[in-house]
Amino acid sequence: MDVRSFTVGPVAENCYVARIDGSDRALVVDPGDEPDRILSAVEELGVTVDAILVTHCHFDHVGAVAPVAEATGAPVYCPEIEAPVLADIMSWVPWPGIGPYESYVADETVVGGERLSLAGLEIDVLFTPGHSPGHVTYAIPDRDVLFSGDVLFKGSVGRTDLPGGDWPTLLDSIGTLVEGYPPETTVYPGHMAVTTLGDERATNPFLAELAR
Repeated sequence: MDVRSFTVGPVAENCYVARIDGSDRALVVDPGDEPDRILSAVEELGVTVDAILVTHCHFDHVGAVAPVAEATGAPVYCPEIEAPVLADIMSWVPWPGIGPYESYVADETVVGGERLSLAGLEIDVLFTPGHSPGHVTYAIPDRDVLFSGDVLFKGSVGRTDLPGGDWPTLLDSIGTLVEGYPPETTVYPGHMAVTTLGDERATNPFLAELAR
């Protein structure tokens, strides 16, 4: 796959533009801010955006959803539980001086268990709460790819001190990923560097409980 990463916004969130190598169809995952940068990348690649995939609705992952959706005409897939947050983003921003962001009513909602056929890819939607109540991970098994949002990072994991966060639930979600996919699976996280499931299982200190 050809996956382009764009670190955007005040808390350095990773947005991805992903496609099969050479394809003229792409996905945008978690457009959190700086829509002009994301749209410029789409234009430079010469691709049509088949869909915008949202892992969860914290402001840093959805701040650019509306302008990117409006510019591309792509449908937005959002966790069902968190769709009201996307529809009223600024009411959920926890700190002053962030935004303003334009809200958006999701075109499609997901709960986990769906298989999406988009941009020539078969994408499994996994329910992976713990960082947020409705968090989902998008898996592309035949490409050994996971878009993990804020569940799993390189050397770290998502925080659980925000509303709806829960450590045992997050650990169960991470277990679903590391036990369900091969170690060579590439993890594209919502923050920090790209990693693999094998590397995180071997070295991530927060996953020690899984080893036991």
